[in-house]
This record gives sequence, C-alpha cells and structure tokens, in this order.
Amino acid sequence: NSRGTASLLKDSISFTEVSASGLFEGHDLLRRGFTSVKNELLPSHPLELTEKNFQLNQDKTNFATLRNIQGIHAPLKLQMEFRAVKQVQRLPFLHSSNMAMDILRGNDECIGFEDILNDPSQSEVMGEPHMMMEHKLGLL
Repeated sequence: NSRGTASLLKDSISFTEVSASGLFEGHDLLRRGFTSVKNELLPSHPLELTEKNFQLNQDKTNFATLRNIQGIHAPLKLQMEFRAVKQVQRLPFLHSSNMAMDILRGNDECIGFEDILNDPSQSEVMGEPHMMMEHKLGLL
C-alpha cells in the first residue's frame, strides 16, 4: 500500500507549508532581487511628505486658481507647455539648467539653494559620454 500512503501524505501536506516561507525566511535574491532600505523607510516627520511634494502641490493650487479666473483652457495650455519643455533635453552627459521650466513656473527671477550649490563643474556624476548615450538609447 505504498501508493495509498503517498497519496495520503500528498493530500495532507501542501508544498507551500514545507517550503521556507515562515517568519525566519531569508531574502531570496534570485526571485525578489535586491532590497532597498530607502524604499522601506517611513517619513520621520509629518512635514517631510509635504516638503517632498511642495512643487506638485503648488502647481495644483496654481492650476485651480488659473481655472477659476480664466477658465479651463488656461491650465490645459500651461500643462501642455510643461510637457513640451520636459521632452526637450540636452544630451545625458551635459548639464541642463532647465531654464524654460523655470520661466514657465516663474522661478527665473528667484535665487534658491540649488542655484548656488548646484555647480555642474563640482558635480561627481559626470560620466563617459559614449556610455551614457548608449545607456539612454538602450544599447548597453
């Protein structure tokens, strides 16, 4: 009756229970990839999320105000211009000041933190131009 015993064991114990999927399971790199602690961190302060989304919240407020004052066409035109400006970029190895985006948002006359401490000559990110273009085009 070895056939009957095997079928009883197969019916009573599922394979998922036998596998190591309990509390003490190690991270499976082959199936789940590398973990990032940065993605698992929660904001440490209630205002942190507000500060991260400041520009998005400001744009939403400006669009709502513009819609109430001038109608639906004004924010739609501005959003279309934002998308057009985001599509036009320099080559990946060249620094871009995003001047057109600053002009659309009205930040061209403001001096901020990134204007002083974002000098491209002091950047550590400059890479080899050929490799960066191949990566952008998906050849690498």
